[in-house]
Amino acid sequence: MNKSELVDAVSSQSGLAKAEAVRAVDAVLEAVSNALKSGDSVALVGFGTFAVKARAARTGLNPRTREPLQIPASKMPVFKAGKALKDAVN
Repeated sequence: MNKSELVDAVSSQSGLAKAEAVRAVDAVLEAVSNALKSGDSVALVGFGTFAVKARAARTGLNPRTREPLQIPASKMPVFKAGKALKDAVN
């Protein structure tokens, strides 16, 4: 499912007009992004938790030349599925 299919699903399930559903989906995605940028996590009970995980600097290998290279430390968004979502999928 891509973003436009998600908007269509939100529109049909909520009774919102398609333009309103687009604004709602965009607002939710922006709110999650802004929370993660500020270092917060977003917990949706039953669905899952969005958080930021720190990755340490490490040494990698250039696949073409086999020379070692330094990969800098970074922050990575992660999602952990909640119990209700896991049960719905299984």
